Amino acid sequence: MCITLCVCGVERLSLSPPELGDTKLKTVQGVVTSLCDDYGLIDESIYFSTNIVTENVPLKIGQKVTAVVEEDKTSVELKATKVDVIPDNFDVTKPLDSRIRVLVGYVTCIKKDTVYIDKKTYFSIDIVSEGFVPYKGDWLEVEYSTQPGTSNIKAHSVKPMNCKHVDEVCITSLQERHGMIDYTIFFTLDSLKLPDGYVPQPYDVVNVVIVESVQLCCVWRAVSMTPVQRSS
Repeated sequence: MCITLCVCGVERLSLSPPELGDTKLKTVQGVVTSLCDDYGLIDESIYFSTNIVTENVPLKIGQKVTAVVEEDKTSVELKATKVDVIPDNFDVTKPLDSRIRVLVGYVTCIKKDTVYIDKKTYFSIDIVSEGFVPYKGDWLEVEYSTQPGTSNIKAHSVKPMNCKHVDEVCITSLQERHGMIDYTIFFTLDSLKLPDGYVPQPYDVVNVVIVESVQLCCVWRAVSMTPVQRSS
Protein backbone atom coordinates (compact mmCIF):
# COMPACT_ATOMS: atom_id res chain seq x y z
CA MET A 1 0.00 0.00 0.00
CA CYS A 2 1.20 3.49 -0.84
CA ILE A 3 -0.04 6.76 0.71
CA THR A 4 0.78 10.04 -0.97
CA LEU A 5 0.35 13.68 -0.04
CA CYS A 6 -0.84 14.53 -3.55
CA VAL A 7 0.44 17.25 -5.81
CA CYS A 8 -2.37 17.22 -8.35
CA GLY A 9 -1.33 17.33 -11.99
CA VAL A 10 2.40 17.20 -11.30
CA GLU A 11 4.61 14.47 -12.68
CA ARG A 12 5.90 12.69 -9.59
CA LEU A 13 9.49 11.64 -9.05
CA SER A 14 10.47 8.00 -9.38
CA LEU A 15 10.77 6.29 -6.01
CA SER A 16 13.46 3.91 -7.20
CA PRO A 17 16.63 4.13 -5.08
CA PRO A 18 19.16 6.35 -6.85
CA GLU A 19 22.49 5.01 -8.06
CA LEU A 20 25.37 6.21 -5.89
CA GLY A 21 28.15 8.08 -7.61
CA ASP A 22 30.12 11.10 -6.49
CA THR A 23 28.12 11.95 -3.36
CA LYS A 24 28.12 14.45 -0.50
CA LEU A 25 26.24 14.40 2.80
CA LYS A 26 24.03 17.05 4.36
CA THR A 27 21.41 17.22 7.10
CA VAL A 28 17.98 18.61 6.24
CA GLN A 29 14.63 19.08 7.95
CA GLY A 30 11.45 18.35 6.03
CA VAL A 31 8.04 16.72 5.88
CA VAL A 32 7.05 13.22 4.73
CA THR A 33 4.99 13.76 1.56
CA SER A 34 4.75 10.21 0.14
CA LEU A 35 4.69 6.93 2.04
CA CYS A 36 4.56 3.32 0.82
CA ASP A 37 5.10 0.02 2.62
CA ASP A 38 8.91 0.22 2.68
CA TYR A 39 9.89 3.58 1.18
CA GLY A 40 8.75 7.18 0.81
CA LEU A 41 9.61 10.78 -0.07
CA ILE A 42 10.51 13.80 2.03
CA ASP A 43 9.50 17.19 0.58
CA GLU A 44 8.64 15.47 -2.72
CA SER A 45 12.32 15.05 -3.56
CA ILE A 46 14.28 12.96 -1.02
CA TYR A 47 13.93 9.16 -1.28
CA PHE A 48 14.18 7.10 1.90
CA SER A 49 13.73 3.47 2.91
CA THR A 50 11.61 2.89 6.02
CA ASN A 51 14.27 0.58 7.50
CA ILE A 52 16.57 3.59 8.09
CA VAL A 53 14.07 5.39 10.35
CA THR A 54 15.57 5.62 13.84
CA GLU A 55 14.04 3.05 16.24
CA ASN A 56 11.59 2.04 13.48
CA VAL A 57 9.18 4.78 14.54
CA PRO A 58 5.98 4.59 12.41
CA LEU A 59 5.70 7.50 9.99
CA LYS A 60 2.67 9.36 8.68
CA ILE A 61 2.02 11.84 5.91
CA GLY A 62 2.84 15.34 7.13
CA GLN A 63 5.28 14.03 9.77
CA LYS A 64 8.18 16.41 10.45
CA VAL A 65 11.59 14.70 10.18
CA THR A 66 15.30 15.39 10.02
CA ALA A 67 17.37 13.38 7.57
CA VAL A 68 20.99 12.78 6.66
CA VAL A 69 20.95 13.00 2.87
CA GLU A 70 23.33 11.82 0.17
CA GLU A 71 23.39 13.96 -2.96
CA ASP A 72 24.76 12.36 -6.11
CA LYS A 73 26.60 15.17 -7.90
CA THR A 74 26.28 13.39 -11.23
CA SER A 75 22.57 12.57 -11.24
CA VAL A 76 21.54 15.27 -8.71
CA GLU A 77 19.41 12.64 -6.95
CA LEU A 78 18.80 12.75 -3.19
CA LYS A 79 18.62 9.74 -0.87
CA ALA A 80 18.35 9.73 2.91
CA THR A 81 20.70 7.45 4.83
CA LYS A 82 19.13 8.21 8.22
CA VAL A 83 15.73 9.61 9.21
CA ASP A 84 14.80 10.89 12.68
CA VAL A 85 11.19 11.69 13.55
CA ILE A 86 10.46 15.06 15.13
CA PRO A 87 7.49 14.51 17.46
CA ASP A 88 4.56 16.90 17.23
CA ASN A 89 5.10 19.81 19.65
CA PHE A 90 8.82 19.07 19.83
CA ASP A 91 10.68 21.04 22.54
CA VAL A 92 14.15 22.41 21.88
CA THR A 93 16.27 24.47 24.27
CA LYS A 94 17.81 27.59 22.76
CA PRO A 95 20.81 29.48 24.18
CA LEU A 96 18.73 32.67 24.33
CA ASP A 97 17.83 32.43 28.00
CA SER A 98 17.87 29.52 30.44
CA ARG A 99 14.14 29.99 30.96
CA ILE A 100 13.20 30.35 27.28
CA ARG A 101 12.39 27.25 25.26
CA VAL A 102 11.12 26.65 21.75
CA LEU A 103 8.14 24.55 20.81
CA VAL A 104 7.68 23.38 17.22
CA GLY A 105 4.20 22.29 16.20
CA TYR A 106 1.43 22.93 13.72
CA VAL A 107 -1.84 24.79 14.17
CA THR A 108 -4.73 22.44 14.91
CA CYS A 109 -7.41 25.12 15.14
CA ILE A 110 -8.02 28.84 15.60
CA LYS A 111 -10.92 30.09 17.71
CA LYS A 112 -11.59 33.82 17.71
CA ASP A 113 -8.19 35.36 18.60
CA THR A 114 -6.65 32.19 20.06
CA VAL A 115 -4.34 29.82 18.16
CA TYR A 116 -4.18 26.19 19.31
CA ILE A 117 -1.26 23.81 18.80
CA ASP A 118 -3.12 21.23 20.88
CA LYS A 119 -5.72 21.29 23.67
CA LYS A 120 -3.15 22.36 26.28
CA THR A 121 -0.96 24.62 24.17
CA TYR A 122 -2.46 27.84 22.86
CA PHE A 123 -1.69 31.53 22.64
CA SER A 124 -3.14 34.86 21.60
CA ILE A 125 -2.83 35.77 17.94
CA ASP A 126 -1.54 39.17 19.11
CA ILE A 127 1.95 37.79 19.80
CA VAL A 128 2.41 36.37 16.28
CA SER A 129 5.17 38.05 14.24
CA GLU A 130 3.96 41.16 12.43
CA GLY A 131 2.47 40.58 8.99
CA PHE A 132 1.81 36.85 9.52
CA VAL A 133 -1.64 35.41 10.24
CA PRO A 134 -1.55 31.70 11.20
CA TYR A 135 -3.87 29.24 9.46
CA LYS A 136 -4.81 25.67 10.32
CA GLY A 137 -1.92 23.37 9.39
CA ASP A 138 0.86 25.98 9.56
CA TRP A 139 4.11 24.85 11.22
CA LEU A 140 5.11 27.35 13.91
CA GLU A 141 8.09 28.05 16.13
CA VAL A 142 6.92 29.27 19.53
CA GLU A 143 9.28 30.77 22.11
CA TYR A 144 7.85 30.20 25.57
CA SER A 145 8.62 29.89 29.25
CA THR A 146 7.09 27.78 32.00
CA GLN A 147 5.90 29.54 35.11
CA PRO A 148 7.90 28.35 38.17
CA GLY A 149 6.18 25.61 40.12
CA THR A 150 3.51 25.06 37.46
CA SER A 151 3.11 23.44 34.07
CA ASN A 152 1.52 26.59 32.64
CA ILE A 153 3.15 27.82 29.43
CA LYS A 154 3.53 31.49 28.58
CA ALA A 155 4.22 32.17 24.90
CA HIS A 156 6.50 35.13 24.13
CA SER A 157 6.79 35.09 20.35
CA VAL A 158 5.49 33.07 17.41
CA LYS A 159 6.76 32.86 13.84
CA PRO A 160 6.51 30.46 10.87
CA MET A 161 8.83 27.47 11.12
CA ASN A 162 9.93 27.87 7.49
CA CYS A 163 9.28 30.82 5.20
CA LYS A 164 10.58 31.65 1.72
CA HIS A 165 9.96 33.75 -1.40
CA VAL A 166 9.02 32.17 -4.73
CA ASP A 167 9.03 34.30 -7.88
CA GLU A 168 7.07 34.04 -11.13
CA VAL A 169 4.80 31.09 -10.43
CA CYS A 170 1.37 30.47 -11.96
CA ILE A 171 -2.04 30.21 -10.30
CA THR A 172 -3.13 26.81 -11.60
CA SER A 173 -6.56 26.58 -9.96
CA LEU A 174 -9.03 28.73 -8.06
CA GLN A 175 -12.37 27.57 -6.69
CA GLU A 176 -14.39 29.99 -4.61
CA ARG A 177 -11.88 31.18 -1.97
CA HIS A 178 -9.21 28.45 -2.26
CA GLY A 179 -6.62 27.82 -4.93
CA MET A 180 -3.30 26.29 -5.95
CA ILE A 181 -0.12 27.76 -7.37
CA ASP A 182 1.99 25.57 -9.67
CA TYR A 183 -0.05 22.63 -8.30
CA THR A 184 2.16 22.59 -5.19
CA ILE A 185 1.31 25.70 -3.11
CA PHE A 186 -2.06 26.14 -1.41
CA PHE A 187 -3.67 29.52 -0.80
CA THR A 188 -6.91 30.79 0.66
CA LEU A 189 -8.31 34.28 0.21
CA ASP A 190 -9.32 34.09 3.87
CA SER A 191 -5.65 34.37 4.88
CA LEU A 192 -3.69 36.00 2.06
CA LYS A 193 -2.07 39.43 1.84
CA LEU A 194 -2.78 41.09 -1.53
CA PRO A 195 -2.00 44.51 -3.07
CA ASP A 196 -4.92 46.94 -3.04
CA GLY A 197 -7.26 46.30 -5.93
CA TYR A 198 -5.75 42.99 -7.01
CA VAL A 199 -8.02 39.94 -7.29
CA PRO A 200 -6.21 36.65 -8.11
CA GLN A 201 -7.32 34.89 -11.30
CA PRO A 202 -6.41 31.49 -12.80
CA TYR A 203 -3.19 31.59 -14.87
CA ASP A 204 -1.97 34.84 -13.29
CA VAL A 205 1.81 34.86 -12.86
CA VAL A 206 2.66 35.97 -9.33
CA ASN A 207 5.40 36.32 -6.74
CA VAL A 208 4.54 34.75 -3.39
CA VAL A 209 5.77 34.37 0.17
CA ILE A 210 5.08 30.85 1.42
CA VAL A 211 5.23 29.06 4.77
CA GLU A 212 5.48 25.36 5.55
CA SER A 213 2.01 24.03 6.26
CA VAL A 214 0.20 20.68 6.40
CA GLN A 215 -2.53 20.97 3.76
CA LEU A 216 -4.56 18.39 1.86
CA CYS A 217 -2.55 18.37 -1.34
CA CYS A 218 0.72 20.12 -0.49
CA VAL A 219 3.12 21.16 2.26
CA TRP A 220 3.32 24.91 1.53
CA ARG A 221 0.82 27.77 1.91
CA ALA A 222 1.05 31.21 0.35
CA VAL A 223 0.67 34.05 2.86
CA SER A 224 1.15 36.95 0.44
CA MET A 225 0.83 37.32 -3.32
CA THR A 226 1.85 40.02 -5.79
CA PRO A 227 1.08 39.89 -9.54
CA VAL A 228 4.05 40.01 -11.91
CA GLN A 229 3.86 43.00 -14.20
CA ARG A 230 4.62 41.88 -17.74
CA SER A 231 6.25 44.38 -20.10
CA SER A 232 4.38 44.84 -23.36
